[in-house]
Amino acid sequence: MELRQLRYFAVLAEELNFTRAAARLHISQPPLSLQIAQLERELGVKLFDRNNRRVALTEAGEAFLNDVRVTLGRLKDATVRAQAVDQGLAGRIEIGLSGSHFMGPAPALIARYRRTHPQVSVLLNEMSPAAQIEALRGHRIDLSISRTRVDDEELQSQPLWPDPVAVALPAGHRLAGRKRLALADLAREPFVVLRQDTSAYARWLAEACAREGFVPDVAQSVAEVPAQLALVAAGLGVALAPESACRQMEGRIAVCALPAALSQAMVYAVTRRQGRRRALDSFLQAAGQAARVSGTR
Repeated sequence: MELRQLRYFAVLAEELNFTRAAARLHISQPPLSLQIAQLERELGVKLFDRNNRRVALTEAGEAFLNDVRVTLGRLKDATVRAQAVDQGLAGRIEIGLSGSHFMGPAPALIARYRRTHPQVSVLLNEMSPAAQIEALRGHRIDLSISRTRVDDEELQSQPLWPDPVAVALPAGHRLAGRKRLALADLAREPFVVLRQDTSAYARWLAEACAREGFVPDVAQSVAEVPAQLALVAAGLGVALAPESACRQMEGRIAVCALPAALSQAMVYAVTRRQGRRRALDSFLQAAGQAARVSGTR
């Protein structure tokens, strides 16, 4: 049984006229008659009563038509879904991100994308930066939202938006009234730091301090930025953290800028070079547009 035969049968059942049905199908009448006869032989039932004056569905033909319409309808839906997935308008995206990104532009970006792409499921996986890269290489996620660029034979990075490094201070700290600080101003301060074993971003910050001639006096070491800033708010030390996350805590902490040469940092979309989901391209395009609009404000 061929799909073509089912389509021919459905059209003939609607028209009940071989000439009109053939015209709708853009074929001549003999091939239509031949295909219907072959379908009846394969089914072992008569689908149409026909003579020189009329064509009518048999009882078996009426029952068969109901199921054929369901089959063709499902095939049409499947075709539409496949085309939508191919165009990046449907499907699924698994995103890995750390806790600090929930305090920045990422949630609003994902919400906007869901509104414009309702057929794409966006699944968020809160993970450490190191675990994100491992999951990306293992095809368990499709995208890592990362503060560290990764470019090698397997992975590539695309800038999303800038997120400068800022200094987070307890609200009553002696330096809290300053708008801008140098790293050297913090050399004798106790630090709340991110664990370097799970974050390349944490290692980069430690290296920046080393270039300024000091090693941070670590009072507390945590895995995520929200925990880091909560401890700063409690007065347990100062921290170097993403400005977007620090701004969410203003009122509980003081936020100071760093010199541009030290503060520049970017958020990246890290993806596989091969085997990417088509919906991911539309997501990255939406992220790029959102970043450009934000940059013009």
